[in-house]
Amino acid sequence: MQNAPAASSANVMPVPARHLGWADDALLLGIMAALAGCGLIYEYLLSHYAGRILGAMEAAIYTMIGLMIVAMGVGAFAARAIRNPFIGFALLELAVALLGAGSVLLCAAAIGLTQTLPQLLADTFGLPPDLMPNGGLLGALQKAAQYLPYMVGTLLGLMIGMEIPLIARVRQALSDEHLLHNAGTIYGADYIGAGVGAAIWVGLMLAMDIQLAAALTASVNLLAGFAFIFRFRARLSGFGWLLAGHILASFALVLLAVKGPPLEQDFNNLLYKDKVIYTEATRFQQLVFTERPRGQAEPVYSLYLNGRLQFSTQDEHIYHGFLVWPPMMAATRQQRILIVGGGDGLAARDALRWNPQEVVLMDLDEQLVTLFQSPPPTMPRRLAERLIRQNANALNDPRVRLIFDDAFNGIDRLIAAGEHFDVILVDLPDPNHPDLSKLYSDLFYRKLKEVLSHDGAIAIQSTSPWHATRAFLSIGKTLESAGFKVARYHQNVPSFGEWGWTLGTLNGSPEQRVLDGTAPAHPWVNKEMIGAAFAFPPGFLLREQEVDINHFGTQVIYQYHLEAWKEESGINLF
Repeated sequence: MQNAPAASSANVMPVPARHLGWADDALLLGIMAALAGCGLIYEYLLSHYAGRILGAMEAAIYTMIGLMIVAMGVGAFAARAIRNPFIGFALLELAVALLGAGSVLLCAAAIGLTQTLPQLLADTFGLPPDLMPNGGLLGALQKAAQYLPYMVGTLLGLMIGMEIPLIARVRQALSDEHLLHNAGTIYGADYIGAGVGAAIWVGLMLAMDIQLAAALTASVNLLAGFAFIFRFRARLSGFGWLLAGHILASFALVLLAVKGPPLEQDFNNLLYKDKVIYTEATRFQQLVFTERPRGQAEPVYSLYLNGRLQFSTQDEHIYHGFLVWPPMMAATRQQRILIVGGGDGLAARDALRWNPQEVVLMDLDEQLVTLFQSPPPTMPRRLAERLIRQNANALNDPRVRLIFDDAFNGIDRLIAAGEHFDVILVDLPDPNHPDLSKLYSDLFYRKLKEVLSHDGAIAIQSTSPWHATRAFLSIGKTLESAGFKVARYHQNVPSFGEWGWTLGTLNGSPEQRVLDGTAPAHPWVNKEMIGAAFAFPPGFLLREQEVDINHFGTQVIYQYHLEAWKEESGINLF
C-alpha cells in the first residue's frame, strides 16, 4: 500500500489573526482614563493633606507633585520586570486601591501619635514639663513622620507609573498585529482622564473630607480592577484569589469611607495644644476651632487656618484694635470703610464702632464668612454663640456689604464702579503662599490707591517685625513705591508675639495724623499706646535699604516670609 500523498498546503485552512476588538479596546482605554484621574487626585490629596495639617501648603503641593512624577517615571521602567501583564495589572490595582484609601489615615496616625508620645511618656513617669523627653530617638521619629506623606506619595507614584506600560502590553497581547499607535492612544486616554480628575477635584472633592475623598478615589481603582479581572479571567491564573482579594478590599474601602474620616480627624486633633471642638473644610482652606477651658473663667477659643493660628479670643482685640484704630484716626472721615479679607467679622466689628455709613467686606472664602455670619447646626452651640458674640454679629449688620471675590480682581470691579473709601483695612493672611504674593505687590497697592479717598488712610497687617523683619520692611517699602506716605507700627499680641502693621496716607505724615486725631474708647487701645507703637529700636527702620520692593510677579515677599518662619504658632510640629 502506497503512502498517501502529503496534503497540499493550499488545502490547509489558515488560522485567522487576532485583532483587538473595539469592546476590549474601549474597556482598556476607559480604565486608563479613570486611573489617570485617580492618579492626579492622589497627588492633590496627599499634598493638600500635608499642607493643611503641617501648615506648609505651598511647599507640600510642589514637592508632592514633583516626587510623584519622578516616581511614576521610575515605575514605568520597573514595569518591565512584570512578566504577565494581566496578572500584574490586576494585583497592581488592588494594591493602589488599598494604599490610596488608607494613605491619609496612615499619615494622620503616624504624625499625631509621634507628636503626642513625649507628653504620654512624661505623664506615665510623672516627669515635670522641663524634663519632657524631646530630641534623640523621639525627635527622629517625629521628623520621619512629617515626611511620611511624601514617602507614601512616592510609593503610590511608583505603582501609578506602572499602569500605562502594563495596559500597553495588554492591548498588544490581545492582537497578533503590531499596534502602530499603541502608546499614543493610551497617552491620549491618560491625558483626558487626568483633566477629568482635576475637574472632579476642584468641583467636588476640594471641600470634601480628605479621608472620604481618598476612599472614593480608591473605589475607582477597585472598580477598574473588578472590570479587568472579569473580562480577562481566562488569562488569569488564580482568578478566584484575585476576586476574593477585590471583595475583601471592597469591605475595607467601605470601612475607611465610613469610619475613616472621624478617626483621621481624631489623629489630626492630636497636633493642637488645646482641644479641637469643630473642623470644616472649605474650597480654600481647612478650619480648626480649639477650646481651652479655664475653670470659672470663660474658655479661650482659637481658629487655625491650614494649621496656622488665625486668632485667639483671649487677645484678638489687641490685634484688631491696632489694625483698625490708627487708620481711622489718620483719616479725615470714617464714613465708608473697605475691609480686604477679615472674613471672621472681627475687623468689621471694630470698624462699626466708628459709626460709619457703610462697611464693604471683600473675602474670597464665602464658606468661612457664612460660618461667622450664621454658624451651622453642626457646630457646638457654645462655640456658635461665642463666635457671634465675639464679632458682635457684625456680619449681619445692615451697614455691612459682603463681596465674595478674589481681592486682586475684586478691587478692579470697585474701581470700575467708581467707588471710593475713607479707610481701607487689609486683613489678609501672611504671604505664605506664592498666590498671596500678588496681594502684597506694588500693583495691588496701586489699585487700592485708586479707591482710597485723597484724605483717607490704609492699614495693612504686615506679619512680625521680630520674626520676619525683611518681609515686614518690604511691605512698607512696596506701599511707599505705590505712592503712599508710610509709617510702621507694632505691638505685642500674646498669641502671635510681636506683630506689625503698615499705615499709609496719600498726603501728610501718617504718624502725625494719627497723633492729631481723636478716637472713641476701646477696651485695650488708647492714644498713648498707639503713639508708642510707632517707636522701633535704633537702626531698625534703616534696614529697609537691605530689602527689595515686592514688584508684581517677583515673589519677593513670599521668599522673605518663607526664609523667616521656621515654626508655627500653636501647633506642636515644628
